[in-house]
Amino acid sequence: MRKPLIAGIAALVLVPGAVTATASAQQPETAASRPQGPSTIGLGGWQVLTTAQVKDDGTRVSKPGYPTGGWLKVKPDDAGAPGTEINALVQNGKCPNVFYSDNMRKCFGYQAKRGPVVTKQFQAPWWFRTDFDPGFRPGKNAKLTVPGVVGEGDVWVNGTLVAGKDVVSGAYASHTFDVTKLLRPGKNTLAVKMYPNDPNSMYTLDQADWAQIVPDNNTGLQFPPTLQLSDALSGGNAHVVQDNAADLSTSSLTAKVDVTNDAAAPQTGEVTATVTPPGRGAPIVVRQRVTIPAHAKQTVTFTPAKFPQLKIVKPQVWWPYSMGAQPLYTLGTTVSQGGVVSTSSSDTFGIRTVTSKLVGKSPALPDGARKFAVNGRDFVFRGGGFAPDLFLRYDKADIAHQLALIKNLGLSGVRLEGHDMPADFYEQADRAGLLVLGGFMCCDAWQPEHPEKLTERDYRIMHDSAYSIAQAERGHPSVITYGWSDNAPIPRQETETLNAFKAADWDVPVTASAEYKSTKTLGPSGEKEGPYDWVPPAYWYDSSTFDKTDPSRTNAGGAWGFASEQSAGHTVPTLDSIRRFLSPEEQAKLWQDPAYNQYHANYESGHGGYKFGTLYTLDESIARRYGKWDSLESYVESAQIANYENTRSQFEAFLAHSKDRKNPSTGVVYWQLNKGWPTLLWSLYNNDGDQPGAYFGAQKANKPLHALYTYDNGTVALSNLGAARQNGISVQAKVYDAAGKVLDDQTAPAVSLDSQGVATGLLKPKVPAETKAPAKARVYFVELQVRQAGKVVDRNVYWMSTQKDVVDWAKTLQNPQATMSQYSDLTALRDLPKSQVDVTASTRPSRGPDGTDTATTVTVANTSKTSAVSFFLRADLRRSSDGSQLPAATWDDNDITLWPGQSQTLTVRYRAADLHGAAPTVSVDGFNTGRVVVPAGPHRDSHRADPPVIEGTRE
Repeated sequence: MRKPLIAGIAALVLVPGAVTATASAQQPETAASRPQGPSTIGLGGWQVLTTAQVKDDGTRVSKPGYPTGGWLKVKPDDAGAPGTEINALVQNGKCPNVFYSDNMRKCFGYQAKRGPVVTKQFQAPWWFRTDFDPGFRPGKNAKLTVPGVVGEGDVWVNGTLVAGKDVVSGAYASHTFDVTKLLRPGKNTLAVKMYPNDPNSMYTLDQADWAQIVPDNNTGLQFPPTLQLSDALSGGNAHVVQDNAADLSTSSLTAKVDVTNDAAAPQTGEVTATVTPPGRGAPIVVRQRVTIPAHAKQTVTFTPAKFPQLKIVKPQVWWPYSMGAQPLYTLGTTVSQGGVVSTSSSDTFGIRTVTSKLVGKSPALPDGARKFAVNGRDFVFRGGGFAPDLFLRYDKADIAHQLALIKNLGLSGVRLEGHDMPADFYEQADRAGLLVLGGFMCCDAWQPEHPEKLTERDYRIMHDSAYSIAQAERGHPSVITYGWSDNAPIPRQETETLNAFKAADWDVPVTASAEYKSTKTLGPSGEKEGPYDWVPPAYWYDSSTFDKTDPSRTNAGGAWGFASEQSAGHTVPTLDSIRRFLSPEEQAKLWQDPAYNQYHANYESGHGGYKFGTLYTLDESIARRYGKWDSLESYVESAQIANYENTRSQFEAFLAHSKDRKNPSTGVVYWQLNKGWPTLLWSLYNNDGDQPGAYFGAQKANKPLHALYTYDNGTVALSNLGAARQNGISVQAKVYDAAGKVLDDQTAPAVSLDSQGVATGLLKPKVPAETKAPAKARVYFVELQVRQAGKVVDRNVYWMSTQKDVVDWAKTLQNPQATMSQYSDLTALRDLPKSQVDVTASTRPSRGPDGTDTATTVTVANTSKTSAVSFFLRADLRRSSDGSQLPAATWDDNDITLWPGQSQTLTVRYRAADLHGAAPTVSVDGFNTGRVVVPAGPHRDSHRADPPVIEGTRE
């Protein structure tokens, strides 16, 4: 730990937003049954206003009773925080429907690039103040924790400056101040004067190029300040350090609590640590009597050597959801004197071991690729880059739904770049069994361009930020790594960060960069980045191409190594979603003007290179591969198909190449998973929950037991992403021409596969010979079916052309998009004969972990009298009242393709309340079918247990 930041004020660092209080600080503290911990300040609301409208200084603004008529009243979010300046304005009706079209720009101005705030109304500091009554009385001690600010701030309490912006700076640099002498019984006031965020000079956060830059630069309080009241002795920083046997047969736990004595004389008390196992097991209770010198802090440690009961035999082990269960232990602590509890804490943790290594040294990866293992089990990480709400508003229910969407996708977890989240996010991820890759932001102050200009204050903020981050995240089994982004850290930055991590007992691997870079201390990162704009599906299967002149391995080929961020660029939402956030003019531009800078892409105009504000490159590929569209509807339909095949290919390629010993693929982070607002750029699902073709392509690739067709050698592979070994599997591959004629039919019987395993080269379907222009291209389909115990458990259909995509690698390397020497010709899909489908649907109660309480099953059948395929069938759940879509309804599969006589049953889960009193209906649209709309009435046996949802065919 560092020395106090202000003379006479203890510089403790506590967990931002930690849930540690088991009783409110407002309750009497007269018995051991009434323990206390930090309580969130401002739960009753905040008042926010720009200093341009406030003439008084902090000595008056921060006093109880200060008149706040005309101030913006702000309700805290689910993390207990007041949020940003723009959040305050939006809460007060200053910009209705702020995310529709370019309303945000019209309301608040425009920020064209990262850097200082340029919009006038946000260039002045803003006040964030709140009145609170903590139940303080003389004789008590009080500590105020400010868990980081977005920007810099002056902190005032009851008319006195506690700390200035020279200290309170950094989004994650948490500071605790002794405010005992400032508090009074009854009402008190906290006021923070927030100075505008500048991510280029402050260690905060920004949106990079992910979206439009918020005009206030997210200036504000993302995490809530907290107050801890105590007697002479107080506890904090409670946590567990694990020492797990290699086979996890035992786990030796060391519990630690920092105990502070605020009195002028030594104090003696009792510290208790209680480890409660999951379920109904008996808790482990250990105690120590300690004496702490006056005005001192001491770490009280409970070791297995002194307390043998802390060595747990056969612990309940936490696993990612695809590998096992998620049991969570609880560490509770109390600090007491004379039988009266002064402070307490309660936090969950999971027993698990995370390791990483470098594997598969090759010419492309001279040091090997980064590979992660949980509890000794290797796996291919498959995730996406997660973005918080654009205004940093935290919503527990929304996060629960997003995590459910991510699990429904079959992904391993998320990457958080520079956007560490409130405690609830990690708690939900722990319970969901989803993994979190944490890390610092790229392209701003976290990557110093001029190290010689850094000051001791800069390094102090880096150190304090790392310590706070480690405290907040170390106990969460979901968090498996932390690291830097594009650039490796400069030497002292690395030293400060690693020292802070070590001091906070950080227990997971740290990586030097998200690119293929290294430091002397951490060694090679084993990761790579890019591309970010459109590339063809076959791109992901090229594992032989890289640029020898670029050691960072950026924008260099597909499925090899660990790709920390890459995708084929823009995502076109469904038509329903588009109509909810784009104006009619923007909708017209979407299909008529590919070079138009769409506000809901980002701020970068033009195309080519690192410019992502237009959909030009994607649109050109759709037109060249699928043919030109003639309406918004036909454009969106083609884009869904294009996005589907690309996201599927990206994830499947990383699975297919994971067994390549010479140059293995070890993980991929799709860039990006989501956005904090409605988007046309880099997403698998939109912020309204809408699941477009990109979502279902990724979902198809990540099915628990899945057959895939490889673009590089035309063979069939099988992946088992579930928790158990699978036996008795057969894989069938059929090749059809566009008229529905079967050209080839092969089956691989009796396949067995371990958990997280991939079997390659099972079959090699016979497909039509390749053609080259000007010869006419032929379109054909490859259908894969996986059967187990006689049932179809996976079905996967590819549409292919005899004219292949050919990448001009000489012009593509080091660029975030592909330059093509030939596009695949799939235009014959537009000539598919019309097909007919039949749809039935029924609804029943079905409770899910994310608040869903209803399930509708939809059976879609191709009933054509001819051999016509029903291509790319999309089902949507709608309200009978107006036909509007339920975007947050979560489908287990969609965008399916069927031949005559085949059917498939889909299941969609949702909250009945989202129907707004209407009855559910289901619409099904296909590329070569009309729309079918059917009612989804109650199931005849609505009380029976949910049957297994299995993809099937009717033959």
